[in-house]
Amino acid sequence: MPRDTTEQPNPITKLFVHRRPAMTTQPSPHYRRIQLVFPLALFSVLVLGTARICLDNLKNNQQYLMWRGLSRRSFRVPIKVSEDEIIEDGCNVFEGKWIWDNQSYPLYREESCPFLVKQTTCLRNGRPDSFYQNWRWQPNSCNLPKFNALKFLEMLRDKRLMFVGDSIQRGMFESMVCLVQSAIPDGKKSLTRIAPRKIFAVEEFNATIEYYWAPFIIESISDHATNHTVLKRLVKLDSVAKHSREWEGVDILIFESYVWWMYKPQINATYGSPENIQEYNTTTAYRLALETWANWIESSINPQTQKIFFATMSPTHLWNWEWKPGSDGNCFTETHPIEGSYWGTGSNLEIMGIVKDIMGQLKVNVRLLNITQLSEFRKDGHTSVFGERKGKLLTKEQRSDPKTYADCIHWCLPGVPDSWNEILYAMLLQDYRVHH
Repeated sequence: MPRDTTEQPNPITKLFVHRRPAMTTQPSPHYRRIQLVFPLALFSVLVLGTARICLDNLKNNQQYLMWRGLSRRSFRVPIKVSEDEIIEDGCNVFEGKWIWDNQSYPLYREESCPFLVKQTTCLRNGRPDSFYQNWRWQPNSCNLPKFNALKFLEMLRDKRLMFVGDSIQRGMFESMVCLVQSAIPDGKKSLTRIAPRKIFAVEEFNATIEYYWAPFIIESISDHATNHTVLKRLVKLDSVAKHSREWEGVDILIFESYVWWMYKPQINATYGSPENIQEYNTTTAYRLALETWANWIESSINPQTQKIFFATMSPTHLWNWEWKPGSDGNCFTETHPIEGSYWGTGSNLEIMGIVKDIMGQLKVNVRLLNITQLSEFRKDGHTSVFGERKGKLLTKEQRSDPKTYADCIHWCLPGVPDSWNEILYAMLLQDYRVHH
């Protein structure tokens, strides 16, 4: 028998053939509507499903998405510097007075910043007053721009900012972290300790705010971040290489070094041969150390891509007879700034002169953060007996002896270091305005 070559209908084809009218070769209008509506319905389902997913994500991450929408990574909109954020030419932001302002200050709260260490949380440690948090630094001839965390982070996008120095500088680092961290969603910020550094990372802006422990700037036997020698101090006046490896390529560097030099009028040091230890006058050693640092600045910094600042000495308030004649105490129980002209013996004018001299000789532009005079007025801002000593909070017995145990060197946070950072922010904002 010959093979039947007639094509057999496909079952699916049969289904549709079965529904065609007997005498019609074109699809019916009803069938054409089905062909048109089906892909539209499918598309609508896909769109609605996608929208539902987006809405769910938006609901779960609303704060993050709102914040992300403000970042340049989403819109790449340049920072707008308004007229009231511009510091007038000729205005010295370091000359002024402290104004009581309990409406705008403090700029953050202890409890809102989880990155503060016990050394600075004076209220949590039992300080009975919070007046020290409500003073605003007011320059004589202009106004400082209000600190804007998102603008600061935008200026820091894809960059590293590093504070280099001792525990005073660490306080400035913690202040800056607290000033910006509330603008960053949880999960998008982190603080890591990699001794001798602390690194606060901001994922969305690919930026870091860092702290590097170097109490003398140059190398010393006190360079361990936690187990550092306090009583026996030995510095290498001609050596900064170990530290500078960590500073190379950092976009914004803020240096500071003072208190550790002032322990005694003399300091043991080497210059040249590491075995040749000699006793130097402290101010002589300080000049040699700063010259070593300056040589590194001249040879290693790219002024086109890096900004360098040097913070002047942070004053101490160890003897209250300086502002209250006839007294025999210190900063303990002080609640208000000093009014009128004041310069305490805790701030060494010769050291200040050396800093200005070295900075003036540099070919690379290093700008002074002249925080000394404005901080001199703030006898009320220290941790006093409401901080730590050797890593532990003071006992009740120690607090009852403030003449021995009051810390009139370090600062409470929120407090004075926030104003230092407000000035740093103002200077960076002016730079941004000039170059954009």
